[in-house]
Order: sequence, then structure tokens, then C-alpha cells
Amino acid sequence: MKINLTLKIRRQSGPDEKGQFRTYPSGPISTEISFLEMLDILNERLTREGEEPVAFDHDCREGICGTCGAVVNGIPHGPEKKTTLCQLHMRHFKEGDTLVIEPFRARALKLEKDLVVDRSAFDQIIREGGYVSVNTGSAPEANTIPVPQNTAEQAMNGAECIGCGACVAACPNASAMLFVGAKISQLALLPQGGPERSRRALAMVKKMDELGFGNCGNERECEAACPKGISIRNIARMNREFLRAAICSEEE
Repeated sequence: MKINLTLKIRRQSGPDEKGQFRTYPSGPISTEISFLEMLDILNERLTREGEEPVAFDHDCREGICGTCGAVVNGIPHGPEKKTTLCQLHMRHFKEGDTLVIEPFRARALKLEKDLVVDRSAFDQIIREGGYVSVNTGSAPEANTIPVPQNTAEQAMNGAECIGCGACVAACPNASAMLFVGAKISQLALLPQGGPERSRRALAMVKKMDELGFGNCGNERECEAACPKGISIRNIARMNREFLRAAICSEEE
């Protein structure tokens, strides 16, 4: 089955240039292709016609890497719950629909071109402590350190974050607290993250603030937009970890 759509795409040739919406007919496209494949087809046509193709982020196209992302009709990654843009298929739209496609918007996520944004702010936060740096030798046997199943599942919930930035784009305050909360939670819940627990929470939250991300307003847009369905309980855990670390540092 094929459908025809109207695509209103925000074009901007560079970070310091003025952006504007350009309207393109999709032409008849199969409902079985993905959103990014639809953009590929559009770019092939624009190239043949001598126009500049639409720049957009992509890599694995399997919903794993977190590279892709755009706002479709006001929703980061589009209308389907727990779905990345690369896994969004055109069968979720209908004949004659108009799709307004914009880049993620946030002061800390700098626009590069068209739908491409610089997500290196997330990398800077991770460098402040989103890892275990303690040298422990070879990997221990799995059952050496018992971890309750519920705790392991909560840690895995945080570890599922792919750093795509949808939470920031959805938040009215452009907060990165779901991302940071997930990264802090996945390590705070497990024994391996214990030795650097306090330093990690203080450093990552400080860097998040320095980069210009906003604060959480408990609106839960981040949770709704997250393609991995990460819970805002991770934000509550991050706040507890931060307060614990701040109190401990004052006592010292």
C-alpha cells in the first residue's frame, strides 16, 4: 500500500543561519518503509532536482544507538510510544497527512544543520562519572556478588537509556534529568558503582547544570517521549543520591 504525505521540514543551512520551513510532497511511498527511509527517498529526489538534501542524524537504524531523532508533529521520535525515529514506520500515518518535522530544540543541544543537533553535551556529562573507573582485575564470577532480582531490573531500566535526547526535547525546561538520573541509577544500584557513588552524583549533576540544561518540573513529558520507556523514578533516585553525597561531603 502506498500513501501521499505533505512534509513540512525545518531547513537551516548552519547554526548561525536563519531557519525556515520548506514544504515537500512525499510522492507515493510504501507504508512498509521506515521514517528515515522516507527521508532517504526524499533526498534522492532532491539530489536529482539539484537541491540540497535534508541533513538528519542516523546510524544503526535499529533503535539501539540513539543517534537519530527529530520532532514529528510536536512529538520527539513521532507518535508511536517507545519507538525511535528509525523504527517508526509509515504505516502509522494515513493518506493526506501533513508531517511537521523539526530538530530537537534545547540550548545545550546545538543545532548543526537542518535536523542535525550536537549531542556532545551528553558525552561531557558521562565523562564526569558515568562509568566505573576502579580497576578490579578480571571479571568476577556472576554469583560472587548477589544482587536481588528487583534491584538488577531497576538498574537495567536505567542502563537502557540510549542518550538520544528525546527527554530534553520533550521537556518544557529542556531538562536532562531523566538522562542523568538513568546513568546515575544504573551504577548506584549495583555494588560495582558503590566506591564512586558520591563523587559521581555531585560531578554529573554539576556538569548538567553548567551545560545549560533546565530543571525537572515533574511534567513527565520526558517519560512519555522516551523510546525506551525509562521511568522518572530514576530522577527521584538521582535527587536522593545527590542529597546524600552533598550531606556526606559537608560532614567531611
